[in-house]
Amino acid sequence: MSRMLPHTPMVTWFREAAPYIRAFRGRTFVVAIGGDVVAGGQLASLTHDFNLLVSLGVRLVLVHGVRPQVNQRVQAKGLPLNYHRGVRITDADVLECVKEAVGVVRADIEATLSMGLPSTPMSNAGIRVAGGNFLIAQPLGVRDGVDMMYSGEVRRVHVETIQQRLGEGEIVVISPLGYSPTGEAFNLTVEDTATAVATELNADKLIFFMDDPGLTDAHGSVRLEVTTREAREVLKKRSEQYDDIGCYLPAAIRACELGIERVHLLSRFEDGALLLELFTHEGVGTLITRQRLERLRHATIDDVGSILQLIEPLESEGVLVKRGRELLEMEIERFAILEHDNRTVGCVALYPYAESGMGELACLVVDPQFRAAGYGDLLLQAVEQRALELGLQQLFVLTTRTAHWFCERGFAAAPVSDLPAKKQQLYNFQRRSKVFIKPLKPSDRPLVQIVKKM
Repeated sequence: MSRMLPHTPMVTWFREAAPYIRAFRGRTFVVAIGGDVVAGGQLASLTHDFNLLVSLGVRLVLVHGVRPQVNQRVQAKGLPLNYHRGVRITDADVLECVKEAVGVVRADIEATLSMGLPSTPMSNAGIRVAGGNFLIAQPLGVRDGVDMMYSGEVRRVHVETIQQRLGEGEIVVISPLGYSPTGEAFNLTVEDTATAVATELNADKLIFFMDDPGLTDAHGSVRLEVTTREAREVLKKRSEQYDDIGCYLPAAIRACELGIERVHLLSRFEDGALLLELFTHEGVGTLITRQRLERLRHATIDDVGSILQLIEPLESEGVLVKRGRELLEMEIERFAILEHDNRTVGCVALYPYAESGMGELACLVVDPQFRAAGYGDLLLQAVEQRALELGLQQLFVLTTRTAHWFCERGFAAAPVSDLPAKKQQLYNFQRRSKVFIKPLKPSDRPLVQIVKKM
């Protein structure tokens, strides 16, 4: 019997992170930090995490903002703070403040990335930082009758130059300044700059750090995953305001629609949020994707190990009848599995008794971490759908512990004599499982996307 050591949680975490470490090597991440990250003192701890990502083979692009630093300079010069729809109106005097702020903040970022003090996460890191005029910009022009002057947007990104720098293991730092072919400079927003860079690079992830912990629900809990459609609904319910959510969420939606598969919203105040989001399955911020990460599919012989891992704890408790690997391999065609982000989080089986017009729902299991996500209902719906496709009229289940769950979903208690004759012969009277039967009828609910064979 193994003993629990003080460092066991770290070992467990490292094992959980292993698939992500493999998957992220050679991938391109674009990370956007506002100037408040530098002003608020969070840059040093973030830099440790950037160093770790680079050491694991991640190609990292860092896009920074300068809003608080520009505001400080504008106010010091007695100039007005003018915005239109959350974007600064940049005249010639304000543009000089932007240039000054960009120079100072960029120097601070490069200095922090260059730290190599002993006994720190940056010891012997040797991070190299690349910068340059990677952005071609154009003016925003007149918006809603307001001349934005030297406020601009990204017109083109020098992708080949950035890729070359990333290929040499350097962190590419991009400031919110772009230049036109005529030599003019334009003030850019960090969110639009990061979105344009990530899109042009075809980045694997775009990550925004902000004041909020992510998108929250009515109870204040962080919504760990939302689709772009759900994110748009969030924006519709918000009054027009240009806080971090109001600025970063539209950018996240736009990035997803332009081809970035995953955009993350993380709190700048939570130390280690970047590592927890990337290297744990549940994460700590909000992940935005075009489509949900769940996938329901027919099980194959390669899924036997994952199914055993799901069902063994319940078999040990006596909730499920024990199935060995050999039996599972023989009956694998009866199983479907539910994946979340390529991890098996649920399974279910259907055994048809065509002569009786009945089907047995068996081995419905959901990973404990995901039981609150409604995955049990999704698996049940898939079985009902497949049973109807096979021409079955009733679904039955034998259970010793979960009677209420099935009753709440339309199953009713029945005697053993109501089971198909073949199943009655196999009934284990020592186990004394209760029988529940549900009549099947076509549903108005959208069909679950699953392969026809099950």
